[in-house]
Parts: sequence; C-alpha cells; structure tokens
Amino acid sequence: MHERSSVGELAERLRGELDRYSPGGKLPSSRTLVERFRVSPVTVSRALAQLAAEGLVVTRPGAGAFRAEPRAAAQPAGDTSWQALTLSADAATELVPRAVDASGVLVTLSAPPPGVVEFNGGYLHPSLQPERAMAAALARAGRRPGAWGRPPVDGIPELREWFARGIGGAITAAEVLIASGGQSALATALRALAPPGAPVLVESPTYPGMLAIARAAGLRPVPVPVDTDGVRPELLAEAFRATGARVFVCQPLFQNPTGAVLSAQRRPEVLRIAREAGAFIVEDDFVRRLVHEDAGPLPRPLATDDHDGVVVHVSSLTKATSPSFRIGCLAARGPVLERLRAIQVVDHFFVPRPLQEAALELVGSPAWPRHLRTVSAHLKVRRDTMAAALRTTLPELTVGHVPLGGYLLWPRLPDGTDEAALVAGALRAGVAVAPGRPYFSAEPPAPHIRLSFAAVAGPAEITEGIRRLRTACDEVLD
Repeated sequence: MHERSSVGELAERLRGELDRYSPGGKLPSSRTLVERFRVSPVTVSRALAQLAAEGLVVTRPGAGAFRAEPRAAAQPAGDTSWQALTLSADAATELVPRAVDASGVLVTLSAPPPGVVEFNGGYLHPSLQPERAMAAALARAGRRPGAWGRPPVDGIPELREWFARGIGGAITAAEVLIASGGQSALATALRALAPPGAPVLVESPTYPGMLAIARAAGLRPVPVPVDTDGVRPELLAEAFRATGARVFVCQPLFQNPTGAVLSAQRRPEVLRIAREAGAFIVEDDFVRRLVHEDAGPLPRPLATDDHDGVVVHVSSLTKATSPSFRIGCLAARGPVLERLRAIQVVDHFFVPRPLQEAALELVGSPAWPRHLRTVSAHLKVRRDTMAAALRTTLPELTVGHVPLGGYLLWPRLPDGTDEAALVAGALRAGVAVAPGRPYFSAEPPAPHIRLSFAAVAGPAEITEGIRRLRTACDEVLD
C-alpha cells in the first residue's frame, strides 16, 4: 500500500480508538503499533504526528504518545462584517481595484477528488519528479559547511553562476538574483517596473497567475494577441502607442497556454519595438527544461539577444522538479537590477540557504541530466497520446498547435460552448480540466479548455481521461 494512504488509514483507526484512553493516558508504544497494524515505523510516526497536529495526542520524546486534554469550548464567532467596508474603502480612489482573484491559479493548484483524471495540473506527476535525487541533494546540502547560515541576499554565488550560464549570452552571475520560484520573481519584476494604475501589456491568452499578480499590484493588463509564431509585433507596437505602457510580459518559449514559440523573425522586432517605446520586456522562461525529445535545438532566451537592458529574465527549476522545489532567478542589466534587489529584500529577505544548497547539489549531480532526458522522452509520448486521442475521440475540438515542449494542449471548443458547463460536466465524468476564460485579460475570442498531460500517471490515464471528456461533451455540446 502507498505510504501516504497507509498513514491516513492508521491515523483514522487510532482516532477512532482514542476514547479508550483517559485524557493524559498513554497510547501503546510505537513498536506495539507496528506489530499490531503491520505497518512501518515511519508510518506509525507520521500517523501520530498527524494526530498531534490535530490536537488529539501529545508526543513526548522518550516517553511516548498520550491522549491530549480536552480542548476548551470554542469561543463564539465574532462579527467580521466591518471588514467588507474597510477593505473596499479606498476602491473609489484606486485606478485599478486590487482585489485578488486567485481562481485561475487555484484551478491548477487544487488536487481533484480521488479517481479523477488530473488534466488541470500544472506540475509533473510524482512518477516524473526526481524524488530520490532531490532527497539525496537535500541530505548532502544539509551537511555542507554553513548550510544553515544566512546566505547572501542575492543568492549563493555558485547558484547565480549556474543560472547565468544557463541563460547564456553576456549575462553574468553579478546580474542574477536568486528567487523563490517563478511566481515570486514575476511579482518582484512587476512591482519594480510599473506603478499602481499603470498599464502592462500581456500576451492574449496568457498565464492567469501573472494576470492575478498584475491586478493585485493595481496594474491594468492590456492584451496583445499571439499566434503560433508568438506575439504579433504590429499589434504590440500599436498597444505601446495606444497605452503608453512601459512593460510587456511574455513567454517566448512554449507559451502558456498556446505552446507558441516566438519565431526567429519576430524576436528582433519585439526587442526593437520595446526599446523604441522605452519599455521593459519581462521574459518568463518558465518551461525551457521541459523540452520534448523531438524538439531539436531550442532558441536562446530573449535576454541573450538584448544588449540594452530591455529584458528582465525570469526562470525557475520548479516545473522540471517539484512544486515544492521553489528555486528560480531574476536576471537584468542596468539600474533596474538594484530596484529588483531592493524589492526582493524587503519582501523576502532571502531564499533559504538549505534550499539553494540543495539546488546546487541537484543540478551538479549525474542524476540531473538523466532526469531531464527521461522527462523529455515521457512528455513526447504523453503529448502524442493526448493529441491522437483528441483527434479520434473528440474531433469537434480543434487543436491548432501541438507544441514540442511544455506540458499543455489548448483545444478550441465549438462556438457557443458554455465553458463552465463543460468543465462541471467533465468533473462529473471523472476528469478535471481548466476553463479557458481565466487566460484572457479581456473578452475571449472563442471558448477553450486547457489540458495538461504532465500531471497524470501515464498514457493509459490520458486515453481514459479523453474518453471521460467525450462523455462530458456528449452531455454539454449540442
């Protein structure tokens, strides 16, 4: 049985037996529980820790576990209705309301119910994560001299150097700041580059988490359409002229959700347009390490072609490892680097040193390139499986572009489809999908859903998930 489910089952059984013991009474020893329930000592330890976290037992080192004293009666809930007025009191003077809508992000962070195929996930399935390599790296990192001390606020030099080499071009370690993952780095960049109330140009469609960051900072996202070759330069230039924006956020490689790659012809145009507008480009290079086996050579980061400090580069290890391995970087040239550093220090102080040391241990180990090759091969198989299943099982859904990297497909639904009804119907059929609406900062031109092939167990589950989606479409589509 899986360790996680064993822990939950044992905790439930112990919870049901607590009435046998008086408050303060001692529970059976760990050895007794191991023999009685035929589980490992680790399972017993974790189950007791779960009950301790719930306040049901108290563990005392060297003495054992004891039933906790009864909790004091809960105090009646107070009246918090006054907060509605306080939180909205300044709304009339705000150019852009700063209320945070996290629904588009939570769709990809919330685990679906058991038995539901997870096509809405934003991270690698546990079977694709380098769990052993990460555990070994963390263990080695913890033994490094000074590993638990205070790191430099910019990040440890060796890790900054590693990220700089990965970006390439003329980027140096001195121009890199270590961040707590890509989301944190994007938030720092937008705070540094645009004041509240300012417009910020974004790709359309784009990542809902970035739209949430912008709106939470009081910024006004302005959409610029993308096609299979990335953002359309003529529309980008017009958006800069019309809005006076000084920031454009883009994902030039395997864009979320379309999978588009900014073409070689458009790259210099986009840089020139931003430079002439006196604007920054925030390059979110979030998925470079999830390239598929058949992709061929990748275009370099946009930052490597930038000689004038236009590009603020963001990248992360998280997508290629684990949602909890939150290590990323910001890279920039010129005075903006000091502003990025100042905001990051004020918001976070620094990224915990043990995690930075573990990142260095991981990427410097022989397991790292092996892991990337393995993921590359698996993602190609999963992509091909999902694309083929959609063609044969759901031909009315149009997949305009099948990417050579990343973890997503972006099917267009028939005109007039009720996205919310289809998403709800899919969940009833046992498959979780992400609606397309949150990916647009303005009115969407057509209904879509986003399907992830990375968060599921394998090709068989993808085929089953598309079959279930067929059931939902039969119910919802006319």
